[in-house]
Amino acid sequence: AAATAAASKWVRLNVGGTYFVSTRQTLCREPKSFLCRLCCQDGPELGSDKDETGAYLIDRDPTYFGPILNYLRHGKLIINKELAEEGVLEEAEFYNIASLVRLVKERIRDNENRTSQGPVKHVYRVLQCQEEELTQMVSTMSDGWKFEQV
Repeated sequence: AAATAAASKWVRLNVGGTYFVSTRQTLCREPKSFLCRLCCQDGPELGSDKDETGAYLIDRDPTYFGPILNYLRHGKLIINKELAEEGVLEEAEFYNIASLVRLVKERIRDNENRTSQGPVKHVYRVLQCQEEELTQMVSTMSDGWKFEQV
């Protein structure tokens, strides 16, 4: 009985031909998600087929499933540089993981804001004056300048 209980704790997924193994607890971090409904809730399953090894068959791109599963494991969004955030967003929406959808949209928005602003540019002014003139000169300059004595 203990072996059966331990075996039922683990779930095998076949995502687009790539196998992933995780715990039911991890897959149910988001109770309304497709993955939770697939393997964790009592009652009728979603009608998902299983392959010959007993793994749930999911016809999705396995490339983007890794970040989804890792998010459910530890709650952090980690996307390799070669993966498109939009692809992770698409999968998060498919799996109905609302908190991850929000997080990825936020990251995409932040990246768009960062690139639209362009690189940070610095403008330097060299001032030469007597010490008693310094206060007058600084007060006439516009706000936002930072001063450095060289």
